[in-house]
Amino acid sequence: MKKEQAIKVAFVSNYINHHQIPFCNAMYSLLDGAFFFIQTEPMEAERVQMGWNEEEKPTYVHCFYEEEAYCRQLILDCDMVLFGGTDEESYIVPRLASGGPVMRYSERLYKTGQWKAISPRGLLKKYRDHTRYRKAPVYLLCAGAYVPSDFHMIRAYPGKMYCWGYFPETRHYDLDRLMEEKGYGERKIPGLLWAARMIRWKHPELALETAAYLKERNLDFHMDIIGDGELKQQMQELAKSYELEDYVTFLGYQPPEAVRGYMERADIFLFTSDRQEGWGAVANEAMNSGCALVADHMIGAAPYLVRQGENGLVYEDGKKQQLFSLTERLVTDRIYCRRLGGNACRTITETWNAENAALRLLKQIRYLLGMEDGDEIPGRDGQAPAEIGRCVPCAPAPVLSERRAGRLFRAP
Repeated sequence: MKKEQAIKVAFVSNYINHHQIPFCNAMYSLLDGAFFFIQTEPMEAERVQMGWNEEEKPTYVHCFYEEEAYCRQLILDCDMVLFGGTDEESYIVPRLASGGPVMRYSERLYKTGQWKAISPRGLLKKYRDHTRYRKAPVYLLCAGAYVPSDFHMIRAYPGKMYCWGYFPETRHYDLDRLMEEKGYGERKIPGLLWAARMIRWKHPELALETAAYLKERNLDFHMDIIGDGELKQQMQELAKSYELEDYVTFLGYQPPEAVRGYMERADIFLFTSDRQEGWGAVANEAMNSGCALVADHMIGAAPYLVRQGENGLVYEDGKKQQLFSLTERLVTDRIYCRRLGGNACRTITETWNAENAALRLLKQIRYLLGMEDGDEIPGRDGQAPAEIGRCVPCAPAPVLSERRAGRLFRAP
């Protein structure tokens, strides 16, 4: 990997996890060790139980609560500081006061509804944290397609918002072999997969309703459901009421490595979360694994990752019949399904991966620091925002309304 000219970058966030490590590793390599991850709090017990091992921290991780003086000085001294994943502003306030450049890294402000933007108390906090830096060297990495719309409502970061996301491990497959090995059972019937925590805004019931629809159509398929949570018993009862015992297998909680194995064998991945899914790294993983993704249009990753009918399918939020019909097409047209899955894998291996994101981000940082004057710097003045489904990391982020996205994703 080509080394960049010497600059120092710090990433301040709540804690390191397996979704961030590939990107951080790439930054550490490109900067020849001049990259630092400042962890502000220990990992929650629930995350550790899910396989996010806090004990195996990379060497570039420094814990603020163990090395406070050192971390405070790093935040002031680095050429660029990335900041996100924590609501506690005190870590970054001295840097902002000094005028040092900062790139904030954020999911949506209004995951449960943009109507909350009218709250006077909320607007005052947003002004203090964001809007007052409109003309300062403070930029926004938008981890989700609806982030720019939320920040546009509070008049923050005009012309300073960039497409971003999460970058879990990218695997490089023999794509022909991967696609040949997909399918469920000895007969290789279409294999569907749903994997998430079983909570309300993840909508596991939609996976079971889709299975019931396919069963009524007398189609051959099998659906694996991975996950645990408050709705598990209710979902098992729902599956029984639909008489899906021969069609659906509940696998319970599975560690991340096992989930990837199921993705590699699945033909279709159903991603049924609603607007509260700020990004959804499971989309990256499923697409990387060659699955044909069927996703709700309100999931933050969907407009950045999915080109409708080319590398995945998106249905309008709340329109279950679209979900059923799109899934039926994939089940009945294996050639189409495999084509979408192959294109999905290429989207991740060629574009939406940690190495490419780190390269593009460092190019952007060098431009913002006045160290880069090339003609292809992402985000230069006058460069048009990226188009839906054709976004790349660090491209100027379009201000995309929820309603407009739904129209753009009308079923092919």
